Amino acid sequence: QEVKWLDMLSNWDKWMVKRHKKVRLRCQKGIPPSLRGRAWLYLSGGKVKREQNRGKFEELDSQAGDPKELDVIEKDLHRQFPFHEMFVSRGGHGQQDLFRVLKAYTLYRPEEGYCQAQAPIAAVLLMHMPAEDAFWGLVQICEKYLPGYYSAGLEAIQLDGEILYALTRRVSPLVYRHLEKHKMEPILYMTEWFMCAFSRTLPWASVLRVWDMFLCDGVKIIFRVGLVLLKCMLGTREKLKACQGQYETMELLRAIEPRYMQEGFLVREVLEVPVSERDVEREHHVQLKRWRKNRGELHCKSPPRMHGARAIMASEPPSRQDLRQNPTIIVESPLPPPQPTPQLKKGEKSKEEKSKKKGSMKKAPTVMEIPNPYPLAGDPQRDPQLPLRDPMPTLRNSTVQQPLVNDTPLPNTPEDSPPPHQPTLNDQSLLTVSPLQKSTQSLSSIEADQDTYL
Repeated sequence: QEVKWLDMLSNWDKWMVKRHKKVRLRCQKGIPPSLRGRAWLYLSGGKVKREQNRGKFEELDSQAGDPKELDVIEKDLHRQFPFHEMFVSRGGHGQQDLFRVLKAYTLYRPEEGYCQAQAPIAAVLLMHMPAEDAFWGLVQICEKYLPGYYSAGLEAIQLDGEILYALTRRVSPLVYRHLEKHKMEPILYMTEWFMCAFSRTLPWASVLRVWDMFLCDGVKIIFRVGLVLLKCMLGTREKLKACQGQYETMELLRAIEPRYMQEGFLVREVLEVPVSERDVEREHHVQLKRWRKNRGELHCKSPPRMHGARAIMASEPPSRQDLRQNPTIIVESPLPPPQPTPQLKKGEKSKEEKSKKKGSMKKAPTVMEIPNPYPLAGDPQRDPQLPLRDPMPTLRNSTVQQPLVNDTPLPNTPEDSPPPHQPTLNDQSLLTVSPLQKSTQSLSSIEADQDTYL
């Protein structure tokens, strides 16, 4: 998977234009953890945004910022994933980077300012990428994926709540009738789901899988996850019997059963929900028309929503230079640069060829064979004229008997040598003892050229 994703990231524009279905399928299967941060940056368009605005984050980071906004940000830092090693310590590098990213966004969009729901979004991004990349990822999510969600009045999130309510009527009529009966406004249960992209609701493994699909296909994944949770928790008459009012229904939706949030189950159910980008846009126009009729025009003019990575790339076509992968760590090689090979004249041989030819003419070194002091019957006969050293002087105190095969002595040596005395089990004769029997010399002190046979 890593090799496939590296190939896609190296040719991102071609894959997005010609083989987008394959990219979507691999996002649904899950992005490899080692490449998730880089893939998220490419999917969201943050990579192109960063290349087109080089130095912008450093400029914003060096500015002071609004004291009121900074005070609210500092109060929220310790609330974001307090048990994660990046954010567990006050004033640690995780909280410092989170403060820098959120402060830079308030300076980048002063008319929008800071919203508390942006903090968990930025924290999830910081767990996978540096501060500058996390900043541009946050910009893309706030402007392209969830535009208007974090503006004053929360009009965009209320509008999407009505869209979710209408989609529930089509996907799960039983749940819709129950919510309508008890006058459950969508804003009561879906605000944290949508504004934090389920980062504060689902288990961590499920959050990552949902974000992989969300950054590829857009907000329709958020709607699908919401519909799955509603259907699982309120989709049967037995479960609805326990929810006799608005309070009981809210408590049930706040405590979703873990089996419904499990990674494999959730992803499989999300992919089976029949909600497309066209369905979301069609319902958006219907609800927007109804909003204008009942409440007037929207006070916050947010940019149009982009449904996924392909729509973002089509709206802002990148150049090859913007998509080029730049390594974050560059290590200089300690090896010297290769020397250019000299030009040889016709018929002249290089030094390597000459050395190979000389080396091939050298004779192989002779190997001295050391005879076995305890030959077996099948071993070649040793010349009796050669002296035999004692290889194991410290083991002479032990009694060694001639091995027998089925109580029968081994066969005699060839005829030209007299047969040695063959001891039997009842024979008490021992082998000849060396003069070094009482030596206290250890095996480690034996000379290196002397072989030891055990």
